[in-house]
Amino acid sequence: MDVARLAGVSPATVSFVLNQTAGQTISDETRQRVLQAVAELDYRPNLAAQGLRQGRSATIGFVSHDADFGEFAASAIKGAHEACVRQGSLLLLVNTGGSNSQAAQLIAELLDRQADALIFAAVGTRSVVLPDAARRVPTVLLNCFAPHDPVPAVLPDEVRGGMEATQALLDLGHRDIAYLTGKPSQWATKARLRGFRDALRGAGLDPREHTVLPGNYHADSGYELTRTLLRNGRPPTAIMCGNDRMAVGAVMALLEAGIRVPQDVSVMGYDDQFQLAAEIRPALSTVLLPYPAMGRLAAEQLAGGGATVSSGRTLVHCPLVMRDSTAPPAR
Repeated sequence: MDVARLAGVSPATVSFVLNQTAGQTISDETRQRVLQAVAELDYRPNLAAQGLRQGRSATIGFVSHDADFGEFAASAIKGAHEACVRQGSLLLLVNTGGSNSQAAQLIAELLDRQADALIFAAVGTRSVVLPDAARRVPTVLLNCFAPHDPVPAVLPDEVRGGMEATQALLDLGHRDIAYLTGKPSQWATKARLRGFRDALRGAGLDPREHTVLPGNYHADSGYELTRTLLRNGRPPTAIMCGNDRMAVGAVMALLEAGIRVPQDVSVMGYDDQFQLAAEIRPALSTVLLPYPAMGRLAAEQLAGGGATVSSGRTLVHCPLVMRDSTAPPAR
């Protein structure tokens, strides 16, 4: 009403201009008067009132089901936030601390605040128990899945990632490749190992003839497992590692033993961990975990009200990043 009074028009005309209502004939001169009045009064529409009228708040809840917002969660949040901004939605973040009861409470509070949809995310791909309240609105699981549950999930394509990393070493000429895996029970470990073995079979090699040692995703594990490889005799020409931290440990053990990387032994990481993979020397060849793309995809599916949510599991490609820690074998 204040804008209408200053612009000399009706409140309905102000509404038509601000909402760009189709089918209304408003002159450019009138439109400019309204916009000038809006600017002079610093008027902003009441989004809460609009939400009540439209039945949606243009808000997506991002539920991080972990102890804290780590660097990988931050990457997913960044991708989701960018998609929300483009589509005129707001991303509201909460963290459960890994507690199922806290997750149920926080989801209920997000829904009390009229969140239109939810992204339920985890770091370290795993199965989760989705609180029942989440089923009241469109929900996408991000980097996690609910077994025997049709809730849509966006996951990294770890099998393909493991296969492409192995294939890159095969393409360089390596035929003696050891794999230092992460924790054997984890979903990503199993998927990456499957990709490793599939690539070997595709090259006509027997996976049973290649050393596989289980680790724990930490640098000390990569270091100790590499020392084990060296004690067992001649080292392989290439070492695949469960993640970049293990790869750093492997490089340390090799250099300590006087073995050059990559001239004598190539080392392949996984994750493309920020402020690590590209900054050590030699810089790690690795596989990028596509958390920004995954977060972006989840939010894009939900920002329009959830009408375009893909059912089942959507696998996102994990791109190969070749750097200085890999080279053709010396022998």
